[in-house]
Amino acid sequence: MAQQTLSSVIRGLFPLEKTPGLISLLAGKPNPSTFPFTSLSFKARSPTNPDEELDLTVDGDELKAGLQYSDTAGTKPLIDWLFGLQERYHGRVRGEGWRISVGSGSQDLIYKAVEAFVNPGDPVLVESPVYAWVETDAHGICSTSLRSILENWPAEKPKPKVLYTVPYGCNPTGMTATLERRKEVLQLAKEHNFLILEDDPYFYLYYGTAPRYPSYFNLEETYLGETGRVLRFDSFSKILSAGIRIGFASGPTPLLNAIDMHTATSNLQSSSLTQAIAATLLNAWGYDGFQAHIDQVSAFYREKRDIFEKGMKKHLAGLAEWDTPEAGMFFWFKLLTKDGSEGDSKAIIETTAFNRGVLALPGTAFLPNGRKTAYVRASFSLTPEEDVDVALGRLREAILDAHKEATGA
Repeated sequence: MAQQTLSSVIRGLFPLEKTPGLISLLAGKPNPSTFPFTSLSFKARSPTNPDEELDLTVDGDELKAGLQYSDTAGTKPLIDWLFGLQERYHGRVRGEGWRISVGSGSQDLIYKAVEAFVNPGDPVLVESPVYAWVETDAHGICSTSLRSILENWPAEKPKPKVLYTVPYGCNPTGMTATLERRKEVLQLAKEHNFLILEDDPYFYLYYGTAPRYPSYFNLEETYLGETGRVLRFDSFSKILSAGIRIGFASGPTPLLNAIDMHTATSNLQSSSLTQAIAATLLNAWGYDGFQAHIDQVSAFYREKRDIFEKGMKKHLAGLAEWDTPEAGMFFWFKLLTKDGSEGDSKAIIETTAFNRGVLALPGTAFLPNGRKTAYVRASFSLTPEEDVDVALGRLREAILDAHKEATGA
């Protein structure tokens, strides 16, 4: 513990090293002149012309910074670019009592946020089906369910202080929360004084026909007229690279300070080098180029969704029911039984379907205590069109096998 405290104190002083005229004897940073790397070059597709490649290089001061320890919250070139991104997509500008911290993926930051704000035994609000707390449907969190839970909370127990939600393309349900639902949830957050952890890894994978709904991060200012209630998590995993492991949190400065304290005493920082690579790419693209890129990405997943749903209609009509996702990369569908009873997808998916040569995830994996459910999650992100038809045909046969077994036919 003493070593962890010393580490966080030292890293807390790092920004002072930038003071003009100051000679720092502070940190035990390695001398970059001993590092063997002199330049890193890579190619990236042009966001406006898929047939063109951009030649990009990380060298000089950018490489020097990328090879060294950096500020816990992130490197300045990337942080500056991210502030501009949040202003463009969420209407939030610097100087409003919020800031950004970069993490090793958004899960890293979410874990640290929960560690900082939630004590063992504290109740939290999480969307069903992940936990049996707040009901959801194709339009997002059911605000009537949330209100009922909060208004009927036992008086002798502390109310939840955190709601965790994935508002776009939720995993596993694929649902996207509508504007009206988001406003209702924000109003309840104000009435019952809880924080909203807005985990939005599929924000840029929205391909619905309606205009993109504003985020909770935007709406707390534009709708509620106050800020400080939303902590937002974004990720580059789905749009730049999953392996680059860069996510970022945007929210009230005191909350970000708590997350950074956790980082400073655990993994110190997100990789300076991957941040340098990402910043080089993003600054080369600019915000218009980034928009062009995510337009292509969302169009790609829209086509993948349409191909998968076409196969579902062909093979699973009458055997399953589902809502069409507007974001993300999952279908969440319910297997129907012949007698209309509540089914259980576990044996069908884990055994019958697997033996038929298709692998999916039974919905019980997302439920507390592994309780039974008829739902199944299927990902369409990687499967080629020809394999989609084969896979769903095999799933159809597995379901029919289960029906025969259930009726003894």
